Amino acid sequence: MRKTVHRHLGKVVAGAAIAVAGTAVMVGVTLPGSVSADESGSSAGQQAAHQAGQTGQAGQGQGAVRPGVVEAAPAEGDKGTGRDPLTDDEMERGERIALSPRLLRSGENAEGERGPERISVELAEPDADELDAPGAPRRADVTFYDYTSDTLVTRTVNLDTGKVEQTGTQRGVQPPFSRTETVEAAQLLIADPLGAGLKADYKDATGKELTSPDQLVLSGMVFRADAGTKPDTLAKCGEQRCLRLFTKVRNGPWIDTRAFIIDLSTRKVAQLG
Repeated sequence: MRKTVHRHLGKVVAGAAIAVAGTAVMVGVTLPGSVSADESGSSAGQQAAHQAGQTGQAGQGQGAVRPGVVEAAPAEGDKGTGRDPLTDDEMERGERIALSPRLLRSGENAEGERGPERISVELAEPDADELDAPGAPRRADVTFYDYTSDTLVTRTVNLDTGKVEQTGTQRGVQPPFSRTETVEAAQLLIADPLGAGLKADYKDATGKELTSPDQLVLSGMVFRADAGTKPDTLAKCGEQRCLRLFTKVRNGPWIDTRAFIIDLSTRKVAQLG
């Protein structure tokens, strides 16, 4: 069992779950090295394999079960059919169609660069009169988050015609974070004075300096402010894109960063009071 660090952020979380204050969320944790099955090459595994071989030889000619054959997955085509999941080509095409020149010029992503943040590309539900139609067009729902206006933009595109058939915009709606958003939140925390404890705990656990999000295993969840949220700088979380970050040393322990909220809309870090 790895040693836990009790020095800077209070604790390194190494239990079976993390209880998130103010949010009914449980995050399961499996520690490195906690393998229950026999490893290849162990004496027990070799003995089992030897016994299995003897059983197979004894059963030949008496209906012995032949070893299973694993077939290679079929090659993915450019286009799926029916309700098949979108192929990689379809997702790329859907995003290109949905990202109009106007949205590309006016939008901003989590890194502060031009163009909105892509959140997801998913197969759209068919129209009611197309449910049983074998030649129904395939559509994709493409979702972006535009940081210039804190707006969620969803566009339904027809992958057959290459046209945008529907556009919807919503404010105050916070979908799960993209990988880019989570990495950017970690980068902001590492660079902020409030990230000093995270960096100190990382060094305690590894003996190395923490300089990049790539050194961590990351996940994030949406944080929404309520009437009692402190500090006041977090009051607009929910309208703005705020993330509570969970951090883990690669091949090591969890580091408790739940008290830090990263507002990606303002690119500022705050500690819950």
